Amino acid sequence: MSLRINDTAPNFTARTTQGTIDFHDWIGDQWAVLFSHPKDFTPVCTTELGYMAKIEPEFTRRNAKLIGLSVDPVEDHEKWAADIEETQGAAVRYPMIGDTDLAIAKLYNMLPADAGDTSEGRTAATNATVRSVFIIGPDKKIKLTLTYPMSTGRNFDEILRVLDSIQLTAKHKVATPVNWKQGEDVIITSAVSNDEAQQIFPGFKTIKPYLRTTKQPG
Repeated sequence: MSLRINDTAPNFTARTTQGTIDFHDWIGDQWAVLFSHPKDFTPVCTTELGYMAKIEPEFTRRNAKLIGLSVDPVEDHEKWAADIEETQGAAVRYPMIGDTDLAIAKLYNMLPADAGDTSEGRTAATNATVRSVFIIGPDKKIKLTLTYPMSTGRNFDEILRVLDSIQLTAKHKVATPVNWKQGEDVIITSAVSNDEAQQIFPGFKTIKPYLRTTKQPG
């Protein structure tokens, strides 16, 4: 099953380092960032989990929860967490899913249906596609999907930037331009007439009839 933006994120029940969860219940009325890893005790992912542990308060400020996933057992996650804290200087406090039967990796289209039903004997290379990021809204809809190659560390500052944009544009009739950051000017969407824009965004700037900018609302 191919997953696209605005699809409902598939629900599942799974064991995690913080107990068994129902994914949709766990999200509740918050945002969620689900990010997956090919294998525990791998170097690039060790740096990633450590960095996410450091910046987790930034996600919390945005009403977003973090949850990791690997096809390795929860017991391995717990051992790996000690290595992450030792080498990266941050303790992992968000849950990590143990997807040992590959069910969630398949459910989220990270592994093919014929990948088998056990993580035993699998290597990071055979799990290379289990390296995705999903931002999921309180409505349980997928807002972003990204999949990275195994050798490239992910830019989780970019995930924060995208989350800021998604949350802003969900509330206001605006879009964010290239390389936008919090506090910078935004674009008024084409669904807003000039008359309406004068009411909502007084003093907006018209660069082209299809390109109008304004200060970030809110």
